[in-house]
Amino acid sequence: MGGAFVAPGLINMHTHFSLSLPGPVGEELEAMDAAGIALYMADGARRTLLNGVTTVRCVAEKANADFALRRAIEGGWVQGPRIYTAGRALACTGGHGHGSDDTMECDGADAFARGVRTQIRAGADLIKLMISGGIAGEHETISTPQLSTAEMASAISTAHAWGRKVTAHAGPAGVIAEAVRLGLDCVEHGYELTPDVCREMAEAGTSLVPTLIVTRSGAFFDELGVPAWMQERSLGAGERHIASYRMALEAGVEVLLGSDMPPFWPFEGTSAAVRELEHMHAFGLDAPATLRAGTLGPARWLGIDANTGSIAEGKWADLIALAEDPLESPSALRTLDFVMRGGVVVRDDGRVRR
Repeated sequence: MGGAFVAPGLINMHTHFSLSLPGPVGEELEAMDAAGIALYMADGARRTLLNGVTTVRCVAEKANADFALRRAIEGGWVQGPRIYTAGRALACTGGHGHGSDDTMECDGADAFARGVRTQIRAGADLIKLMISGGIAGEHETISTPQLSTAEMASAISTAHAWGRKVTAHAGPAGVIAEAVRLGLDCVEHGYELTPDVCREMAEAGTSLVPTLIVTRSGAFFDELGVPAWMQERSLGAGERHIASYRMALEAGVEVLLGSDMPPFWPFEGTSAAVRELEHMHAFGLDAPATLRAGTLGPARWLGIDANTGSIAEGKWADLIALAEDPLESPSALRTLDFVMRGGVVVRDDGRVRR
């Protein structure tokens, strides 16, 4: 490898290949038929892999296209990362994400149990719940609680009975604490955590995918034509978001890489996935722990650490090569010039001579 630094392929735990935010670009995506969505997602999967992300966890996709895309990648028909998916996220009527096909509306404990079983029937590897409001919902706030205790308990217990972990879009501390006590396995975003809730998460083994880039992505929103109300809510939550992340680190909560933005998206001189890792490092995680948060930590959460997440004999050869050392800084990932997935070279910027 000519003196390169070799690392495991990155694992992005908060991916939407069919992401559509408010604004003209999102409206265009929402207007696509199933075939158009599938082709759009296939292109995103290819670009994601070429940017060094060899495994993704999809946490709400449209038209069941994530299942078709997973089969196509596994069958070698299209190029992309390994996909673990939640299928459609489950929300209450009018809840976060309700206006898109990537979310299924449910009301009441029985409906949420049915929703979980529906996604598992389709092939879901995990379940995603929308338990609070968020940045992209016009008629809600980040701190709006959206699921009852009975609804959360039903969804989580049903998923666990079927051997599936549960993650939740969640902002406010109170609703997160309640879900953690009910057995929630992972929190997405965690915009408004408290030290007490972080301690509960650490004690319960509940992971956090902080998606720090979400509250510092004005240029991305401008590119998509995202309206002012959403930009103001997002950027305005930035300082509180960082404070919550630091509380989680202090409490010993395991944090994992998740970009929310498409992992491959060109952003501030690199990809969204790498920029997220840089934020995680800049706001308190040391460089080796940052690399683990993008590799072995996610592999353990997904239950695939026997096969990937680190470099060892017998594991899948999901590898990336860099000109600089990622144990010194995650910014070394900006020098990525080689990607291998399952022993097959999918990107080689001239390092290896055939």
